[in-house]
Amino acid sequence: MGRYVARRLLQMIPVFIGVTLLVFLMMYALPGDPVRALYGDQAIDQAQIAAIKADLGLDLPLWQQYLNYLFGLPRGDFGTQIATGLPVGEVIARALPITARLALLAFLITVVIGVAMGMIAGLKAGRWPDTIVLFVTLLFISVPVFVLGYIYQYVFSNTLGWTSPLVNDSEDLGELLMPAFVLASLSLAYVARLTRSSIAENRRADYMRTAIAKGLPQRRVLSVHLLRNSMIPVVTFLGVDIGTLMAGAVVTEGIFNINGIGSELFTALFRREGSTVVGLVTLIVIIYLAVSLLVDLLYAVLDPRIRYA
Repeated sequence: MGRYVARRLLQMIPVFIGVTLLVFLMMYALPGDPVRALYGDQAIDQAQIAAIKADLGLDLPLWQQYLNYLFGLPRGDFGTQIATGLPVGEVIARALPITARLALLAFLITVVIGVAMGMIAGLKAGRWPDTIVLFVTLLFISVPVFVLGYIYQYVFSNTLGWTSPLVNDSEDLGELLMPAFVLASLSLAYVARLTRSSIAENRRADYMRTAIAKGLPQRRVLSVHLLRNSMIPVVTFLGVDIGTLMAGAVVTEGIFNINGIGSELFTALFRREGSTVVGLVTLIVIIYLAVSLLVDLLYAVLDPRIRYA
């Protein structure tokens, strides 16, 4: 197991460098001057622009800027915002807890409701519960997230008055519940369908017939034999989905006025704040890589036949 983890960590290094380098080049190799763009139509001395670039290291060659960025990451240095002069690490530290709460709440909704719907549909394949689940999940897949967000606001806030249309307190999980449902809708649909297909397929497996023939209790057959083996493809999807929820929060946070990672990323893209965009994307990449490793290790827990050399 230790050798496998070490090998996977080494494999993550070129992936991390490749993704961050690509984003870095996309942000800093674009035509135009982000420092000059901050001042709009205002007159500004070129010497002042040159001084700002020198202070931020933007006058160096791209390869040197990227190396400086990489070597600063172990110290927690994600760069400096051009507009405010604040370290990007402070921006991340302020926005990450907000998006983390939203993403984790959406993840719990995805797991609990998605797996439950998939189990019901898989165990009742071809019957009316299966048809309802397939129809509901098809709606979630078909409707864009931003449309679904406005529908939720109209129905649950403007019509029923159950909650506020915008999030006023990001620490209140009650206010985050509706945005979390919107953020989780697409993932929930995929998890439900994936769980349904996996359960419907594994119900016909030989080990299921053997477990039933042994006279094992139905609860044990379903929980230990059927559900445990059916969760392997679902866990794979959920592992990738954590990073997707973090990145997908851009739209959801904009609809519900949540000042998290997504909101900061959108603002940075609009302002061409390259350091902020690269720093936020770096954080998402790190989360992706860490979760993918944990998912691979979780396979051995779900299926004892899997061994890592």
